[in-house]
Amino acid sequence: MALFDRSALNPGVRGREVFAWSMYDFANSGYTTVVLTAVFNAYFVGVVAGNAAWATFAWTAALAFSSLLVILTAPAIGARGDRRGDKKTMLAMATAVCIVATAALGLIGPGEIAFALLLVIVSNYCYVIGDMLIAAFLPELARPAALGKVSGWGWSFGYFGGMLTLGLSLAWVLSAQKAGAGAAEFVPVTMWITATVYGLAAIPVFLILRERAGAAPGASPAAISAAPLGRIRHYWQRVREFDDFVGLLYCGFFYQAGIAVVIALAAVYAEQAMNFSQVETMSLIFLVNIASALGAFGFGYLQDRIGHRPALGLTLVGWILMSLLAAIATDRATFWGAAALAGLCMGSSQSAGRAIVGLLAPARRVAEFYGMWALATRVAAIVGPLTYGAVTWATGGNHRLAILVTGSFFVIGLLILLRIDIERGRSAGLACAD
Repeated sequence: MALFDRSALNPGVRGREVFAWSMYDFANSGYTTVVLTAVFNAYFVGVVAGNAAWATFAWTAALAFSSLLVILTAPAIGARGDRRGDKKTMLAMATAVCIVATAALGLIGPGEIAFALLLVIVSNYCYVIGDMLIAAFLPELARPAALGKVSGWGWSFGYFGGMLTLGLSLAWVLSAQKAGAGAAEFVPVTMWITATVYGLAAIPVFLILRERAGAAPGASPAAISAAPLGRIRHYWQRVREFDDFVGLLYCGFFYQAGIAVVIALAAVYAEQAMNFSQVETMSLIFLVNIASALGAFGFGYLQDRIGHRPALGLTLVGWILMSLLAAIATDRATFWGAAALAGLCMGSSQSAGRAIVGLLAPARRVAEFYGMWALATRVAAIVGPLTYGAVTWATGGNHRLAILVTGSFFVIGLLILLRIDIERGRSAGLACAD
């Protein structure tokens, strides 16, 4: 297919495989868009928890706990995928559980707090594991010089999946509101819409995408089956010799902490600080997805042209500006502008990070390195939203101060990025024999 430049692909990789791989981004983006960003988070705070003072903190705590589970298991899951060459099997399991848990969120009504938090923990955990495993296919598909471009294809395609799911959900919400239904009646259906799109759109990856990386020695089975903290220590020791990759992990931790805030709390900020209605919030997130798709696609090409570090650095500068705009916005036009900038930076910065991991990873340890990247981003997903929630709780609901604190994560990430040498890190990965 013309969309996919075959010169960017490894020998033997067909365009339809890249399409299938991109379709997984298309499939799972609806989960983050509708469940985490636009609908269920605000529904949980406002309806399920009844706008209790602790509601935002409870939401962020649930996401933090699911991230903790990822931290304890992701490196071992990645290493197991390398050792057995069966990433698709584990991807199928994670996908199925996430879809079922998302559909079950449609059963949640006012006051069912514990069940709602349990389902959010399970679904978010499986979403992240699936996202980690699909990312590990990237170096199998793309030539090293085109990792940014191919990553951008998938990430931008994913936002169209998010827009489709959100668009269908928005159409349903508008029709339900017109009929006089309340949030407790129309939000559950959006969960079923999300699960259905996820399930259908994920099918191509399991029918078409080949798993080219065969079984590799990697870590020993004993290390994989060790206690969780022992596994983390083992895999951390295995990557410590790769100084630039370790620097990337620290950089990713800080900027992903800021991104995690935007994903988890954008709707809450819009409704609590800017007094947006639910329909206005969903429309806002729709705009963010359009901007994210454009950012991921365009920056993928820019990343391969100007270099990985400058491209990622440019997006972090954009994130800093977004934080400042959102904090000072008193009119909706300014806030919409900040949201559009967030979208451009979100797609590009996440796609850029995924591509750089693939560039630095040794050929026989790709899934393991993506597991460590998932560990860093999940620690970030704990620290970022919990910091935001703690600031709002301590200041009696000062969301503007909380978004300024969020901006500091991007500043620190940018400072760390300046110390990373991508070419040196790439050479270290190529020289790795195991």
